Amino acid sequence: MTAPAPADAAARRRRVGGWAAIAAALVLTGAGSAALLSLGDWTERDALDPESVGATGTRAVAEVLRDQGLSVDVVRDRSSAERALADSGDTLVLTDTAALDDETLERLTRMADDVVLVDPRSRDVRVLLHDAAAAGIGDGGLAEPECTLAEAQRAGSIVPGAVFTPGEGVTACYPSGDGHALLSAEGDTGRITALDAGELFSNAHLADDGNAALAANLLGRQPRVVWYLPALGDGALPDTAPTLGDLTPDWVTPAIVVVLASAVAAIAWRGRRFGPLVTEDLPVTVRASETTEGRARLYARARDTVHAADLLRFGALERVARALGLGPATPAPAIADAAAGLLGADRGRVRGILIDDLPASDAELVALADALDDLETAVRLAARPERNPQ
Repeated sequence: MTAPAPADAAARRRRVGGWAAIAAALVLTGAGSAALLSLGDWTERDALDPESVGATGTRAVAEVLRDQGLSVDVVRDRSSAERALADSGDTLVLTDTAALDDETLERLTRMADDVVLVDPRSRDVRVLLHDAAAAGIGDGGLAEPECTLAEAQRAGSIVPGAVFTPGEGVTACYPSGDGHALLSAEGDTGRITALDAGELFSNAHLADDGNAALAANLLGRQPRVVWYLPALGDGALPDTAPTLGDLTPDWVTPAIVVVLASAVAAIAWRGRRFGPLVTEDLPVTVRASETTEGRARLYARARDTVHAADLLRFGALERVARALGLGPATPAPAIADAAAGLLGADRGRVRGILIDDLPASDAELVALADALDDLETAVRLAARPERNPQ
């Protein structure tokens, strides 16, 4: 058994290296996509997330509470929140409650001793705070508590975000714009407080005004804080967010399969090699006369009389030069001058026949061919007079 040739081994290594590079590129692309997706997930949880150190996270609030000796548990689904609220002495901190239905929201708030809504919706304040309502955004200036709530009085002034109109029996603090920034009411099991803390409790603004004091006062009333970030599907309604497959038309998947199969077939077809290229003789021999006639018909069809005249002159110059004993590298003007000198003919006339005259029609081309033939005959007879018949 003979060893493979070096060229074959090199080609095989190149093929293997190419497939390895393609596989590596696919792996890197997948890893990059996964990283970007995971980054996107982290960004979605960033706002009011007590484990986030980003500008909109609330890690600083959590650390302030822990420094005061409180326990802060972060939960991200309803079952974990219910298990965490099984013991007494808990403050439930609720972020965006869009995933929770009314019944689930009320049941969770009844399980806690205190409830603080840090991203309240109009539905939340209506259901939990005696028909309170959203009233827009504050005027952007500092607001004083102007209420009897001790936690707000100790904290001092803040810059409100969203404001609300209080319902009956609800304590309202920090008047701004058309409403109040903080609402508080006593529930069946404890106190419920609502405050738009998207900026107030964030890492970027916690040190401003009375924000840190207000966060510590509201969230630090119980020894344990359960910080609940609801997830899709935590409520009674199922997670109805459509997947990519749900949004894709039915014909897309078969079309992708067909395109991929076609690509693989094209790669196999164009990439297959049976060995080095070799020369092969033509199966038939074409006579020179047939080739000449075929080219002549093409020139005639194209009415390219100048090109046809050039071809006639090339042959005539070669034969005249051979009859005169001139080398193949002799320029055309020298051949024409030598022929004119031998024949004693007008040099300009001979040059016109061999070089300068350009036929504009078929008749002129035929006349030029006759003149070339006559010139060749005269030169041949003059160069070798012994062959001239008497």
